[in-house]
Amino acid sequence: MVDTSRSNQVGEFRGLAGPYWSLRPICGGQEWEAEPEHVRPADPIERLRAQNARCNARSRGEVL
Repeated sequence: MVDTSRSNQVGEFRGLAGPYWSLRPICGGQEWEAEPEHVRPADPIERLRAQNARCNARSRGEVL
């Protein structure tokens, strides 16, 4: 899923939190809440970019 209210941040749907959707970054990290009207399905290329960014950050020792 893509949260368009957060600069198109890509995340996995984790569940409902009241009226909000709970999303988590593709390769792990802290969850956030998004309004359903600001969420859309991620394109395959968006998912790939998110996974690649996370792997690159981990290889540099950065915590995301």
